[in-house]
Amino acid sequence: MIIASSVTKKFGRFKALDNVSTTCNKGSCIALIGPNGSGKTTLIKSILGMVVPDSGFISFNGKNIRKEWTYREQIGYMPQIGRYPENMTISQVLSMMKDIRNKQLGLDEDLVKAFGLPALLNKRMRTLSGGTRQKVSAALAFLFDPLVLILDEPTAGLDPVAAEILQEKIIAEKEKGKLVLITSHVLSELDEMVTGVMYMQEGKLLFHKSIQALREDTGEEKLARAIARIMVK
Repeated sequence: MIIASSVTKKFGRFKALDNVSTTCNKGSCIALIGPNGSGKTTLIKSILGMVVPDSGFISFNGKNIRKEWTYREQIGYMPQIGRYPENMTISQVLSMMKDIRNKQLGLDEDLVKAFGLPALLNKRMRTLSGGTRQKVSAALAFLFDPLVLILDEPTAGLDPVAAEILQEKIIAEKEKGKLVLITSHVLSELDEMVTGVMYMQEGKLLFHKSIQALREDTGEEKLARAIARIMVK
């Protein structure tokens, strides 16, 4: 579904992505992990078309995204920090996004309801806690029933109940055959969700393995322990 082929991107002398090649298939939930500055965000932004690689290319369903911008309608993106017009209410933000996407039917409002957002629709964005902003971001990412979900630290700031709701939703969407890319520094929350792991460091993709292969290679069941075992080697 998404293929990166020899993708390289520099910012000045800094090489954010260094010849990254990988394939992400539908029906997968892939953890994109690595230390800060490893290239995760640049890779995500390249997939979204927000960053243009210096060399190499990214394809979505067989089409080079540089020439086919409409693919982004099939992606739901949840940024690590959602930024919205401060004077708008939650209701207005949801309506604005529906108008921009030009879609009023076939919406997935499961998270809107599960997070209790209908009771908060008249609250302005500037008054919301960080956790409630995260709920709005999550609801928007899933709202248009996309084929691909890209979630950047999705549970950051969420209370345990909301985090569990979101994790269950991610698993359900993966089981429907969607592709989910998820970044998180809390590896323990990924154990039950992910089917594969991409590990980046200094702009390079060190490996992309299924969770089963990673466990077999390291003898560790927990993702955090498996990653630590590999890095020690």
